[in-house]
Amino acid sequence: MIGTFISCSVWAAVPEEPRNWTAIIMFGCVVAMSLLITWRAAKKTVSKEDFYTAGNSITAKQNGLAIAGDYMSASTLLGVSSMVFFKGYDGFIYVTGFFVCWPILTFLMAERLRNIGKYTFADIVSYRLDPQRTRILATCGSLIVVCCYLILQMVGAGQLIKLLFGLDYKIAVMLVGCLMLIYVIFGGMLATTWIQIVKAILLLFGGTLLAFLAFKAFDFSFDRMAIAAVDAHNLGEKVLQPGSMLSNPINTLSMSIGLIFGLAGLPHILMRFFTVPNAAEARRSVFYASGYIGYFFIIVCILGLASIAIVGTQPKYFVDGQIGGDLLGGSNMVAMHLASALGGNLMLGFLSAVAFATILAVVAGLTLAGASAISHDLFQKVIEKGKASEKHEMLVSKLSVVALGVVAIACGILFEKMNIAFLMGLTFGIAASSNFPILILSMYWKGLTTRGAIIGGFTGMLSAIVFVFLSPTVWVGVLGHQYAIFPYDNPALFSMPLAFLISFFFSITDQSERAKIDRNGFERQVVCSELGAQSKHFEKAPFH
Repeated sequence: MIGTFISCSVWAAVPEEPRNWTAIIMFGCVVAMSLLITWRAAKKTVSKEDFYTAGNSITAKQNGLAIAGDYMSASTLLGVSSMVFFKGYDGFIYVTGFFVCWPILTFLMAERLRNIGKYTFADIVSYRLDPQRTRILATCGSLIVVCCYLILQMVGAGQLIKLLFGLDYKIAVMLVGCLMLIYVIFGGMLATTWIQIVKAILLLFGGTLLAFLAFKAFDFSFDRMAIAAVDAHNLGEKVLQPGSMLSNPINTLSMSIGLIFGLAGLPHILMRFFTVPNAAEARRSVFYASGYIGYFFIIVCILGLASIAIVGTQPKYFVDGQIGGDLLGGSNMVAMHLASALGGNLMLGFLSAVAFATILAVVAGLTLAGASAISHDLFQKVIEKGKASEKHEMLVSKLSVVALGVVAIACGILFEKMNIAFLMGLTFGIAASSNFPILILSMYWKGLTTRGAIIGGFTGMLSAIVFVFLSPTVWVGVLGHQYAIFPYDNPALFSMPLAFLISFFFSITDQSERAKIDRNGFERQVVCSELGAQSKHFEKAPFH
């Protein structure tokens, strides 16, 4: 997830390489294992509860690993290690922003999400507000976030397979899309969860093994590694000091706010809280996930530092002063260079297969989140007003998976050579500016009304889109203008407060009959949440 900021802008410059048969064999093993998981899960997926939430059968430890799997991706491993390689200490600062959100999810959101919601976060915002309009808002926010993220992952997956396996880019993208469709259509949330768990374990194991080999090269002395990194890097001692990232504090703050609060608005992360049986398990899930993710971030940062010390001293990995050379190519692949330097083709093949598995798992989770928004929130609750049969809803859900898969494949091919770094800022910007404000206000502020939620949510969504469009990344980098109208790369510092402010203003000035219903429903929502009632109870007795 994280490193897409760094990695997605340089994929197109990566040269093709000969096939790595070790990686291909391991890749085949990973795919076969994933298909076996899907086959087993398909036999247990018989209802929409099974399809959307794995029948609430996932334990806290399992769900913690699955959440970590959703959060840790190939771009985390490759992108963050590369950022530490090039920027040094700034890479550590960058990672911190992603980790800060977990206390918010743990203490503010996990319990109420599980108690009030059932399948999607729209269940929460529509519980006491107008169910039609709020679900339309939630569906729009979810689909934009899902589609932007899918494009990033598909482009990354296609380029990674092209680079490592020597396949044509279009074939690589279609392969990823087809595998994703199989996982989601037949296995649903249960298959997606277990694929996430397996790939999280493999990723943690691979990162730990590589870090062990790196420390072994320096007699298990971090001081020696750091000294070697300082000697090898062109920044010298500055590589271990804050650098250019903090030169523009407003831009850094805006990025950090987007990362912190955007996570709390990502639909595929929020869906994870509905897979466990109760609120206590939801809280424990986040606790376990925090440990796994925190450990992985430490490992990735160490790999970035080790890459400076080991890969940075070997000239064969450089071409005209740039990392690339005859091994893999691409400035975002330093972790792969390190794997090859320390473990040869075997380690490189294993890490490559794991990186591919992480992309498949994240794409499956995103597709399932998008499909549930369309089938459950839009079709069942808005179009059919809750009257559609379970069979029809499941049919729409699977057709939505196919549609999202086709869109993801088409966009992945279309955006092959484009700089799509702006999509990450847009993804987190909308999640932080539209999804998160309405979600947190609906759970904790009695005064929120439907009018305030709708106007505030769409204001946050549209302002995030406009700010990204006018930012240096798009206005200058993509459209070629000399100066950006909006001078910052991430919109969250401005669009998120605007969403809160607009929601507050239009709620306190709302004296309609609908507003009275919205406010009166808050107390019942709180009581039900505190009692730990099962989510299926709320669907039978909604407060409208």
